[in-house]
Amino acid sequence: MKKLVSAAALATALLASPAFAQDAAFEGPRVELLAGYDIVEGDEGLVYGIAAGYDVAIGQGTIGIEAELNDSTVREVATDIDVIGDELEIGAGRDIYIGGRLGFAAGPRTLIYAKGGYVNGAIDVRYDDGTTVEKARPKGDGYRVGAGIEQQLNVFGPKSYARLEYRYSNYGNIEYDGTSVGANIDRHQVLAGIGIRF
Repeated sequence: MKKLVSAAALATALLASPAFAQDAAFEGPRVELLAGYDIVEGDEGLVYGIAAGYDVAIGQGTIGIEAELNDSTVREVATDIDVIGDELEIGAGRDIYIGGRLGFAAGPRTLIYAKGGYVNGAIDVRYDDGTTVEKARPKGDGYRVGAGIEQQLNVFGPKSYARLEYRYSNYGNIEYDGTSVGANIDRHQVLAGIGIRF
């Protein structure tokens, strides 16, 4: 009798374990708002944006695709570059990411994941010599890798969630009109997000 009870308990546990991802509803389309800390080549600021994705539950895990559009407050200003009183401002511009992620359900409401993909970043350049203002937006392609944790909430309904994530991006060679303006630009970010699944 004890063996029968033990076998039944084991079978129940084995059948319940792979259902973590499905029970936690870590699948389907999702949208979210993001904000956090941004470091670009040593300059600090805030990053903010939106993201959307789609996840598929596989056993205790998930696999998904996602896209983000972000902007940043990171800026650096220099004066007296060519003439007395002129000003050169260089800032992190819009940032586009498209990639995938692989997650593991650490509990019924908790997902741990890793991510990676393609990123395209822009740099906003503004030069003012007191008489004319010139603007440029060089761009660079690169890659992003990161990891994070997603936690289900009951704040905005049963499918709302929050996440905390670290990611590293490298933009390779930044070019403008065929001229290189910077190579291997590094970016570190720590973001928090809040979203909802449908």
